[in-house]
Amino acid sequence: MSTAMPAEERPPGRSGPREQVAAAVGLLDRPLTSYYLVLGCSFMLLALGLTMVLSASLVKQIQETGSAYTLFQKQAMWVAFGLPCMWLASRLPVKTFRALAYPLLLLSFVALLLVLVPGLGHAAGGATRWIDLGAVKIQPSEPAKLALVLWGADLLARKERLGQLTEWKPLLVPLLPGAGLLVMLVMLGSDLGTTLVLLTIFLALLWVVGAPGRLFVGMAGLVCLLVAILIVVEPYRMQRLTGFLDQSGDALGARYQGTQGLYAVASGGWFGTGLGEGRAKWDFLPHAETDFIFAIVGEEFGLVGTLVVLSLFGLLAYAGLRIARRVKDPFTRLAAAGATAWLVVQAIVNIGAVIGVLPITGIPLPLVSYGGSALIPTLIALGMLLAFAKREPGARQALAARGPGPVLRALSWLGLARR
Repeated sequence: MSTAMPAEERPPGRSGPREQVAAAVGLLDRPLTSYYLVLGCSFMLLALGLTMVLSASLVKQIQETGSAYTLFQKQAMWVAFGLPCMWLASRLPVKTFRALAYPLLLLSFVALLLVLVPGLGHAAGGATRWIDLGAVKIQPSEPAKLALVLWGADLLARKERLGQLTEWKPLLVPLLPGAGLLVMLVMLGSDLGTTLVLLTIFLALLWVVGAPGRLFVGMAGLVCLLVAILIVVEPYRMQRLTGFLDQSGDALGARYQGTQGLYAVASGGWFGTGLGEGRAKWDFLPHAETDFIFAIVGEEFGLVGTLVVLSLFGLLAYAGLRIARRVKDPFTRLAAAGATAWLVVQAIVNIGAVIGVLPITGIPLPLVSYGGSALIPTLIALGMLLAFAKREPGARQALAARGPGPVLRALSWLGLARR
């Protein structure tokens, strides 16, 4: 016999489970849902990243520099530089992003060529990815991801406006040669992880623009063939792949990093060992603050911490795709989908390598891993998503009804706001 109280007999101010679920679902239909999801997830992942960079690097930095805060201070400086970039990107109009597409692509080509110059390019971990400027090292392949998103979206948006997307040749030219040249330059530096992300952006743009099924499958097959060739021609990549496929292989050889990462995640249990109490960073796990920072999250925060990280990236993916679905402008739709595919697939590849379901590729976890070259383009891309979220139906009206933000309120208190 049911004891549920009818809706008309419930006391005022109280609601049943159905009403509560409906109210929660209704929050997702609000105009600014995407905006706040992108903003909230970005800041939470960024805060987690700063915390984990400090925790993962302190032992090694004490040994090398005598201070536990060396890498943390550098990462904090990158965050302090990147947040204004994110804020500025969130204020830019769509036409500015389109205007930046070609210059940024050209700059990426030049920078990737400079990586190959002897004495200027810096190699580490079997890949030549950085330009050594003395005080800092810049990885040009990271802003190249943003360049491909903007250039590809602008190119396909123009072709869509002209009705040139019905045939394969107008659809792929010059998108395929441009993306191919970018990929080739990245691969000359032996950076397979970034190559996978660039190819993912290329396929995402084709998917969103509505490429014919045969063409999309053909391009996906070509991408897989290219990746297979790139793995075979490099001995260390082949060694990583065979180590991944042979789970019973030498745990102190090709599988050492992956094995230590799994040990770290497994030792965390449900709730982890506690912040700063992990053991993997004591010279057991290589690159703990960069490629394998998710293992430190799992060790120190346990299964609960890893699920929180996965949930944040899941919400970020939902928000980015929601923006791409709701906006009307073709460029905005394509750029939002491309940027979302870049960030989410990169997170999946990184986390998959740590937990042993994907081969190790050496790409960072967005917003969490140490490194300014990856952090700044990521924050700019997220700022771009915030700018696009303001163009969703009803978003401008909701922002206007919200009143002035904290920055304008602070300026008004100082008497500096425009009247």
